[in-house]
Amino acid sequence: MPLRSDWSERTCSLARGLDILGDPWGSLVLREVFFGNGRFDAIKTRLDIAANVLSKRLGWLVEAGLLAQRPYLDGARTRQEYVLTPKGEDALPVLNAIILWSEKHLDAPADNAHMRVIHNGCGLPTASADTCSHCGSRLTAANTSWHSLTRSEHPLALATAPSRHDLPNESEPSA
Repeated sequence: MPLRSDWSERTCSLARGLDILGDPWGSLVLREVFFGNGRFDAIKTRLDIAANVLSKRLGWLVEAGLLAQRPYLDGARTRQEYVLTPKGEDALPVLNAIILWSEKHLDAPADNAHMRVIHNGCGLPTASADTCSHCGSRLTAANTSWHSLTRSEHPLALATAPSRHDLPNESEPSA
């Protein structure tokens, strides 16, 4: 039996979008990469996720074009870290909407279990997923921070997609 249904060929745009962004582990992996946490072991530790589940979710997100792999040296060994692509960066309003909806409608299990979406331009938390509700600026990964009280006392700037020249050529085999 397959782990999940394939909705990629559905005629409904919501169903096709949920095929990629509707998986809780996949969205949490994206959250970690937006926080700049793109290395397998670091994601695994932060999410307390089984290696095989994480590996499968990372594979789906790379195959869907939301993440790319970028090599880095770990001592003498070359490993891969996961970074956003422009397509992945465009998922930000969806994640912002989930954060804002949760903060509005769900009780937090602890006083520090809150997360705010902050527009860096005006420095204020927003109540909108794609536009700052205070100054009207469009929210992007480059001008947005998330303030997760369980991570930091201060808002953390979000990662953005690296420029194309920072990623390995897709035609070249990766190490």
